[in-house]
Amino acid sequence: MSLSEVLLETSGVVVRFGGNTAVSDVGIDVRAGAVTGLIGPNGAGKTTLYNCITGMQRPNAGRIVFDGRDITRLSPGARARMGMARTFQRLELFLSLSVRDNVRVAGDIVRANTRRRVDVEAETDRVLELTGLTDIAHLDVSDIPTGRARVVEVARALMTQPRLLLLDEPASGQTEQETELFAQLLQGLADDGLAVCLVEHDLPLVMRLCSRIHVLDHGVLIASGTPAEVQASPAVVEAYIGAEVVA
Repeated sequence: MSLSEVLLETSGVVVRFGGNTAVSDVGIDVRAGAVTGLIGPNGAGKTTLYNCITGMQRPNAGRIVFDGRDITRLSPGARARMGMARTFQRLELFLSLSVRDNVRVAGDIVRANTRRRVDVEAETDRVLELTGLTDIAHLDVSDIPTGRARVVEVARALMTQPRLLLLDEPASGQTEQETELFAQLLQGLADDGLAVCLVEHDLPLVMRLCSRIHVLDHGVLIASGTPAEVQASPAVVEAYIGAEVVA
């Protein structure tokens, strides 16, 4: 697959919980070699859509297509083996383990559950350096700031050698300097061909990094387009961005 080709596509996705519709007829696309934004107010359906994409939630209707294959009914494990990885809004780390061991464990799992030949030690070193975590690799996760713990989650996801990386509010808790370094990391990953989808409330970060943005509100897709197009959308301004245009 060449860069900028659609790797992930959802169409007509509907998710209902009882009488409530969390996601209504949503179709988005995520391209290889680019960062794609998925934004909207709290409760807009972003995490629910991620759960559908990764197989944690079965949609009531619609299709999930990954690299041209309908994966709507595949298990989360099968999707992970195809090259999906994600982080979560709530930190999901082993707090009593070191940064290095948190990253390494993903490599051990990949080696145990796939046919890939992985030099786990070497790959752990590579990912730690790539994500700027080498200097704190020996520390327990419980002893590092939240902003850097977010990067540990990304590093662990990268250990699976994904083709699609789904991030759920990864910049939450980061300092301005940490966010700058994180932005450089995501841009570098996209430049190397990875498809990145970013759920994030830091709108300047989203507008800077994303080549295309999808906006949800109350489970409905209200806009899709470039950052400039999204910022100019009256529906988006009213529902989420507000009167000030994000620089």
